[in-house]
Amino acid sequence: MSALPPQPVIHEINTWVWLRELERRTGRPVGLGDVSKDAWDEITPHGVDAVWLMGVWERSPEGLGIALADPALRAAFTGALPDAGEDDIVGSPYCIRRYTVDERIGGPDGLAVARAELDRRGIGLLLDYVPNHVAPDSPWLTEHPDYFVRGTRDDLERDPAAYYETGGAVYARGRDPYFAPWPDVVQLNAYSTSLREGTTDVLRRIGGICDGVRCDMAMLMMNDVFGRTWGERAGPMPPQDFWPTVITAVRERRPGMTFVAEAYWDLEWELKEQGFDFCYDKRLYDRLVHESPESVRGHLQADLDYQRHLVRFLENHDEPRAAETLGPAKERAAATLIATLPGATLWHEGQFTGRRTHLPVFLTRRPDETPDVPQRAFHEQLLARVHKTRMRTGEWRLLSCDGWPDNPTHRSLLAWCWSGEAGRHVIVVNLSDRRAQAMIRLPWPELAGSVWQLSDLMGGVRYERDGDELLAPGLYTDLEAWGSHILSFEAGRG
Repeated sequence: MSALPPQPVIHEINTWVWLRELERRTGRPVGLGDVSKDAWDEITPHGVDAVWLMGVWERSPEGLGIALADPALRAAFTGALPDAGEDDIVGSPYCIRRYTVDERIGGPDGLAVARAELDRRGIGLLLDYVPNHVAPDSPWLTEHPDYFVRGTRDDLERDPAAYYETGGAVYARGRDPYFAPWPDVVQLNAYSTSLREGTTDVLRRIGGICDGVRCDMAMLMMNDVFGRTWGERAGPMPPQDFWPTVITAVRERRPGMTFVAEAYWDLEWELKEQGFDFCYDKRLYDRLVHESPESVRGHLQADLDYQRHLVRFLENHDEPRAAETLGPAKERAAATLIATLPGATLWHEGQFTGRRTHLPVFLTRRPDETPDVPQRAFHEQLLARVHKTRMRTGEWRLLSCDGWPDNPTHRSLLAWCWSGEAGRHVIVVNLSDRRAQAMIRLPWPELAGSVWQLSDLMGGVRYERDGDELLAPGLYTDLEAWGSHILSFEAGRG
């Protein structure tokens, strides 16, 4: 595959954990080149467009030693996996020594086999890129010391947690502007011309073995953010930002390569303008988990072109498990919302089966949990039905939900529609723990004068409605707590 679809459905896989579970299942070592066809089928259910194999690169032995010596990290490991031993701890996938596939999971040849298996299924492959920092034993420190933010011996003596010495040179440890430095990584200098060239070279090479990259904490490399974080230590600010320089140069050789930004602090629009195809929609996640339906509705009033460049999600390896934070019923309602909005969608392996343990990315094993079979059936049906209708290839529009003076429950309902060559579809979601009713205004004057068959794609229920009544007063909807409709419209008798 040379490019992902315009609005891809992405499935994130914790690669080491997945392979170790396949080993337990088969009783033999399993690398990326040894995965069975059935196992690939399991992580590529119908409706998935791309698999993100998280954590394939060579991890740092020095970073692992730092993690093993950290009491807080060790407590986090045993909190998630009570019987965690040192064999279960492999180090952070974001403490990268080299951008080569770790030999312990099959190396470059194994990844080539994996990509071929995905390609046979019409599925794209995403991999990680970490632009802000590298491991302290990265060859770059001796080969390219000009790539890094440097410090002095006085800095090291004054703040040893923020600086690192190797080979007689002092380097800054990686950080973002709001938290203490990370102890296991060394800070790259976004202003460095040579780093930008080196990054371009690495990304061009990565683009030859996958279809796109998810760029960790991408906003940290923006000129203004980097300047606020490092000040004079970064040197003079270049006239052009890091990402337009790098992405433009990469696409000269890899024109179809997809760039996904992990983005926070409301910088999604700026990163899109700097060349990213998609940016994390953390604001929608926060509103779904912590705020009101009206807050979510306000978010969905944003410019449509902007929304098409967002990644919608309910969990990923950084966030708590959705089954734990939302519960099964609310998670199904939120999943229906995510699956039917414009933009890319991101699903985390284990989300479909209701896993609740948020696993530190340092671990290669997770606790056993009983799969929620109905939850898995729901998610696989949801992705498959939305994909089959091709609704998200059409035109999207947010719809109004009107209520009555004595019944304000319409405020809990959100509705939108898709229309185009794939037909007409209306989605309604109740984001509350109580029953709710509303009249939904539809934007299709051509409904007049005919009777229409409305089919609920998830529930299998069919309704017959008069077109004139659908237009005025509207589509009457009555949904139970956390209920939803995905309605397909078909013309009946005139």
